Formats: sequence, C-alpha cells, structure tokens
Amino acid sequence: MSTLSRTVPVVTGALGAGGLAVAALPARLRMRSELRRRWRTWALSAPLFLGAFWIGDAGVAVFAAALGVVAVAEYVRMAGLTRPDQAVLTLAAVALPALAWLSPEVLGPQLALGALLLAVVPAVLHGDAAAGFTRASRTLFALAWIPLALTGLVLLGDIALAVGVAVAFGDVGAWCGGTALGRRGPLARPLSPLSPNKTWAGVAGCAAATAGALASVGAFTPLLWSAVLVGCVLGDLLESMVKRESGVKDAGSWLPGFGGLLDRIDSLLVALLLVMAVTL
Repeated sequence: MSTLSRTVPVVTGALGAGGLAVAALPARLRMRSELRRRWRTWALSAPLFLGAFWIGDAGVAVFAAALGVVAVAEYVRMAGLTRPDQAVLTLAAVALPALAWLSPEVLGPQLALGALLLAVVPAVLHGDAAAGFTRASRTLFALAWIPLALTGLVLLGDIALAVGVAVAFGDVGAWCGGTALGRRGPLARPLSPLSPNKTWAGVAGCAAATAGALASVGAFTPLLWSAVLVGCVLGDLLESMVKRESGVKDAGSWLPGFGGLLDRIDSLLVALLLVMAVTL
C-alpha cells in the first residue's frame, strides 16, 4: 500500500473527529470561534495538499511554487525588503521546485552557490551602504528558509507527504499538550522568551502526535521522527523571532485561524530542510 493510500483515511478520520470535537464545544468557551476557523482552514487545505501528491511530481512542484510565492511575499513585508529582493526570492520559489521536478540532477552545490550569489545582487547593485548588508543577509536567509525548503516537497517524494501530515498533527499535538499539561509544573516552563506560550508540555504533545502520525502512514523511523520533531519546535520559534523583530503578531491576516501562510507552514519549512539533510 502506498503512502498516499495510507494517508487519505488517516487525514479524513482526523478531520472528521476534529470537526465533531469543535462542533461540540460549549458556546462559552473563549477559543471556540478560533478553533472552528482553524478546523475550516484544515478542511480546505488538506485536499489541496493531498491532491498535489495524487497528481504526481508536477502537481507537487506547482503546489510548492505557489506556497513559495505567497510565503515570500509575506516574508518580504515583514523583513522590509525591496522589490528587487522579492523578485529574486520569487524566481527561486518558482524555479527550484520546477528544476526538482524536471531536472533533479542539476540541483547541486554549483546551483546552490549560484542562487546564494544571486540573492545578494540587488543590494550590491543598488549600492545600499546604509542597509545593504542587512538586506542581503535577510534575503539569503529567506532563500534557504522558503524556496530551498519547499523544494523538498518534490525531492523527498512520499517522505514529504508523511512529513507534511506529521507536522500538521504535531501542531495540534503541541496545542493539546500545552493546554492540558502546560499550566503548572516543570512542563509549564517556556522554551524561549521568543514565544512564552510555547512550553515543554507542548513539545511532549508534539512528540507524541508526530510519532503517531508517522506510524499511522507507515513512515516511522527514529531518525525521521527526530527531524520532524526538531523542525516543528525550531520552525515555530524561528518565525516568532522574525515576527518579533518585525513588530508584527502574524505574517498575514488572510488565512482564517492562523494569520498568514508562514504562520501555518513555519514548522514544515524547517522540518523539510532537516529531513533532506538526513535522508538525501
């Protein structure tokens, strides 16, 4: 049985159970409306994600490029980058998944070096002595964080499908763990001042949920689970750092229950990078 065949009933069952749970929430619960918005977003995004893998590499490449273009636009606004910087990142967001689909053999150190050099060109040509180094550094960071990471959706194949599902379950598990166990005691300690609401209880919930998700789709290995778990935790904190410096609460406001796309895929980006590092 393929990973996709295992994944569809797992995701369908989770959405069904989640839908019943949020429908049964009492009206007086403060987070009721937000949880319902989040469930609706899950219900709309899951078929897009699974549908891309059902189409095949072409569908995954288009899906990865679409995610990259939107995520780049959100990042550029937060980081205060210019249109030339955004143009370079958008080009990478479209070109790298396309190359991973059409000519994966060309993806190597030479192409990576070329992309890194291209990222600094706008600031250098502009002669930006006041903020050029900051612009170039932020563009280089974004190149690895968004386009390069999303290329993993194509390169990793069925593993990427398992990682995407595990990260989604991990987000829910982290919230459940933090809510149930994170009010007092040692597990209530925050992971980082960057995000005081993220506690060790959330990590415990995320660890259980990611392990269960990987096992349910037949993809569990200790190494893969470790990479996904670290990606979930580090990705969330990484985006919190970007948002804190930018002085914003969310990367956007168009995705109900989450904010922006980066608020939704921050953990997936780092997880994909780590999984590529340990599997490719």
